[in-house]
Amino acid sequence: MFAVEEVNRNPNLLPNRTLGFHIYNAYHNDDKILESSLMWLSGQAQTIPNYNCERQAKSVVVIGGANSALTVSMGTLLELYKFPQISYGLFDPLLNDPAQFPSVYQMATSDTSLSLGMVRLMVHFEWTWVGLVTSDDAIGDKFLRDMKEEMVRNYICVAITQKISIGQSMDIDTHRLFLWKIFKSRVNVIVIYGDIDSLLSVKFREEPYFLPKILWITTRDSDITKKPGSVYFDNFHGALIFSTKTSQMPGFQHFLKTINPLNYPDDIFLEQFWVTAFGCTSNHRKGDGSVCSQNASLDTLSLSYLDEIMSYQSYTVYNAVYSVAWALHEMLLVRSEIETKIHGGNQIIHPWKLHSFLKNIQFNNSAGNQVVLEKKRKSMTNYDILNYVTFPNDTDVLVKVGEFIPQTPPVQDFTIQEKAIVWHRWWKEAIPQRCSRICRPGFHKKVQEGKPICCFDCVPCPEGQISNHTGNEQCMKCPEDQYPNRERIYCLPKLVIFLDYEEPMGKTLASIAVCFSLLTVLVLWVFVKHKDTPIVKANNRDLSYTLLISLSLCFLCSLLFIGPPTPTNCLLRQTTFGVMFTVAISSILAKTITVVLAFRATRPGSRSRRWVGSKAPISLVVFCTFIQVMLCAIWLFLSPPFPDADTHSDPEHIILECNEGSLIAFYFVLGYIALLALGSFTVAFLARNLPDTFNEAKFITFSMLVFCSVWISFLPTYQSTKGKMMVAVEVFSILSSSAGLLGCIFAPKCYVILVQPEKNTKKTLKNANSWIQEYS
Repeated sequence: MFAVEEVNRNPNLLPNRTLGFHIYNAYHNDDKILESSLMWLSGQAQTIPNYNCERQAKSVVVIGGANSALTVSMGTLLELYKFPQISYGLFDPLLNDPAQFPSVYQMATSDTSLSLGMVRLMVHFEWTWVGLVTSDDAIGDKFLRDMKEEMVRNYICVAITQKISIGQSMDIDTHRLFLWKIFKSRVNVIVIYGDIDSLLSVKFREEPYFLPKILWITTRDSDITKKPGSVYFDNFHGALIFSTKTSQMPGFQHFLKTINPLNYPDDIFLEQFWVTAFGCTSNHRKGDGSVCSQNASLDTLSLSYLDEIMSYQSYTVYNAVYSVAWALHEMLLVRSEIETKIHGGNQIIHPWKLHSFLKNIQFNNSAGNQVVLEKKRKSMTNYDILNYVTFPNDTDVLVKVGEFIPQTPPVQDFTIQEKAIVWHRWWKEAIPQRCSRICRPGFHKKVQEGKPICCFDCVPCPEGQISNHTGNEQCMKCPEDQYPNRERIYCLPKLVIFLDYEEPMGKTLASIAVCFSLLTVLVLWVFVKHKDTPIVKANNRDLSYTLLISLSLCFLCSLLFIGPPTPTNCLLRQTTFGVMFTVAISSILAKTITVVLAFRATRPGSRSRRWVGSKAPISLVVFCTFIQVMLCAIWLFLSPPFPDADTHSDPEHIILECNEGSLIAFYFVLGYIALLALGSFTVAFLARNLPDTFNEAKFITFSMLVFCSVWISFLPTYQSTKGKMMVAVEVFSILSSSAGLLGCIFAPKCYVILVQPEKNTKKTLKNANSWIQEYS
């Protein structure tokens, strides 16, 4: 009404002509829509297809179709007559197909930024568990796809989806099922989008359903504000509405203040609205109710009855009227393209002639905005974010609390005033909505099987990893020189450790090594001092000296394993240990063979006599040691040991150690020592029953048993320990095996030399030899 009157007052638009309009009801029923369309085409209540009984004021354009279903239903019939049809509802890409709907024009523009803006709102308030309610049509399907894509990109999950059929009110069972889905999903934020009539069925029921804690996000087109006759509307209190930015039309507010049914006696819709809004009639001759004051004005009504500013849908209707007016204006100017017939002085215009002008129409409306009907145009729509607030006195209001302008840079495109928002009565502030509680630091998300990614369990971070923020998808590893604290929230620097002289274990092992080495030197001094006694001379005095010196060095070589690893240290550790132990074990092997040869030499005619007292035992020691030296040389040449830092064995420490370089070479060295020890043990075991006055066979057998026991237990223990304990195990094995050899072989001899010197005489030795001869 406002647009038509404004056009008629404009002397530069359709001069000397008056623009008028007819209003027909549109139903969500194909039969009713077809009937209304035929009534309009024929010009009378009795529809007569292909006949027009209206002799004057014939319509040339249809402005209608609040949704695409109505537009399609009307368009099927209107296309037969090439009638232009301008739809003012939401943009539908299906209607934009010129091949299928060549006579349909859409005032709304194609816009994909709405889903982006709504998701930005969700991200801002940390709403990651959201329900979607749309109309069951192409527009709803497209919005659903756009929303899901944008929500997935921002890690927001769809809790429930509900499609509502156009023109069909929800029955009680369907409505209860919908409510059950809401309660079951525990969703508290729901987006509404689509056809106005179908979505209102969620709200307007004869039986009100209480929806606690639900926050609604919708658009102005869905129109959730209270309407006359609604039963219960408080559910939508606190809703956030995306309203397309529109410019205020000059004079529109004044028009609302002055409009009155008395000025439009033929407008039955305005009269009905007046009765509903004010509870009275404008004319005492109409109805039995009270008569309204002549000063009654629409600007006194609350938002429930009338928008204070022009809504986007009203804005598109306004632009549609002007589009028709300018098309007619251009058509009348180009007379060569107009076919007219004069009937009673009236000029008749063929509707199909308007298409070429509507397709190319372009003008600026009274607000200064450009209007174009070209079907391929695209635009980015700007939105105001409104807060819907209801009051106990049955009034409501929309308050602007933010805006979304997609053309601006990403940081500036979205603004929201949280303090200005009036939340749902159950909400005191913006509450983050999630399927699962956010994971605190030290935990990470583990998606629940068969559920959306927003539904997860909080699992502690694995060993060696931390999570220093809430809601982390994954834990992150600490640097190699750091380790997690007990709560696994942050990393702590690792302490550098090694088997140090300063710590108790290092001091203890070093002290034991030095003491045993001095004890071995003391035994050597005792043997040198009593070198001419029979017990020292027996079993090769030189081998005893060699064994004692090597055992003293074996004790001292363990000191190379204590202290910080250095390149020289690492090269000498295992090689010195291997060579010294080889000298010791080969000396014991030579002593064992000497025992056997000595008693064999007592037999008459024995060939073993030539080996007794010769240099053969010393040669055996040199030969065995030479093989070990060659093995160590090959080891050092091919893959020498080197200092290394172990950051993995101990989660809280960095262990400085010597990397053996080649474990194969290391085990070859140990294996060679084990082979010599096994040979010594075998020979000594076979000679154990020989006369034992000065016989070492039993002592050597027992010492080899101790030695082998120590090193057999060393291998699994060495493999199962890490870091400095591994070094300590090897040092302990060196000390214990060396002490076993020293004690088992030389303790009995020292006892005889120092405590029972009477047994350390030639007479005792002769008695032993006589026994040997009798035994033989």
